[in-house]
Amino acid sequence: MSYLLRVQLPDRPGSLGALALALGSVGADILSLDVVERSTDFAIDDLVVDVEPGKLPDTLITAAEAVDGVSVDSIRPYAGMLDTHRELELIDQVAVAHDDRLQILVDGAPRVLRVGWATVLGMGPHGAYRVVGSPGAPETRPANPPWMPLEKPQLLDHEADWVPSVWRDMGTMLAAAPLGSPDRVLMLGRPGGPAFRPSEIARIGYLAGIIGTVLG
Repeated sequence: MSYLLRVQLPDRPGSLGALALALGSVGADILSLDVVERSTDFAIDDLVVDVEPGKLPDTLITAAEAVDGVSVDSIRPYAGMLDTHRELELIDQVAVAHDDRLQILVDGAPRVLRVGWATVLGMGPHGAYRVVGSPGAPETRPANPPWMPLEKPQLLDHEADWVPSVWRDMGTMLAAAPLGSPDRVLMLGRPGGPAFRPSEIARIGYLAGIIGTVLG
């Protein structure tokens, strides 16, 4: 069983080693680590950890937070591929495809960006409409999101009036980025969190910008 563990830890020598030892003490193996954000005082890291079947997630949280200065932002089951070149692979898949390029994008984006779902919205004469969605993307459509057209990637207010109530009930964190045009947007949802970090918004923007150019 694998989990994706997002942690905040002091940005000082030895912190990551102490965390690895703490997780190892409860039988968890760190399979991969991505630095999500770093400042002068702390770092936000995503760790994929493997544990024995039946091991409770609370055990990992307790072990991690026993390390001085470490806090767990979120933990969720992880079934994605471990790959350090996720973005490049997705860009290549979209670039070489002859059909359904947008569907390929939204199908791959949740794995690449570690979100629950992805959808592409378009802007028409009668407002925003859904173009394609990934498996698991909600069928409920947002009611005329006021941020469209969208000029730059941004964190969206997940409690705003335009957000469907079922999304709010699930605590779905939201982000979006223009996909080659302000009238075509890649929107991402992360039910239950964690919140998108500024570095993640920038990453989403870079990816959407490149793929928007590929799509033309």
